[in-house]
Amino acid sequence: MNREPRDYGPEQVMAADPVTLVAMLYDKAVLSLKAAVQAIHKDEIEVRWKNSHRAREIINHLFMTLDLEKGGEIASNLEALYAYMLQRLLDVDLKNNARAAEEVIELLEPLRASWSELARTSADIKIDESDIVAVAAIVGEAAA
Repeated sequence: MNREPRDYGPEQVMAADPVTLVAMLYDKAVLSLKAAVQAIHKDEIEVRWKNSHRAREIINHLFMTLDLEKGGEIASNLEALYAYMLQRLLDVDLKNNARAAEEVIELLEPLRASWSELARTSADIKIDESDIVAVAAIVGEAAA
């Protein structure tokens, strides 16, 4: 079942398990890029930049936290995909290119749906408080 991405408040972020936190990151990236596309169509440059920047921060965070040793081929494929997404997002700001943002949304959607499904079906997993704070800073930025 494919549900629409949603925004989360600080309470939801602080109470979430690691799998749900990753799903939240994907949700926030997709929402931010959708807002960037709308801003491009409305010629709202500052709003576009803010939202595309947030999406870049999230994708960069996912990219930088990949464990290539433990993740094997999947992590390696994700690394290449995230690098491509980050490259395409440069066109959003440099060329005011809505299609580049839409392309990244299309790439994020299957990942987002998979993590959301996993979050719905997985058991609670313990997480270090510093990880929660780091993710909350990214996911909860708009709620502040």
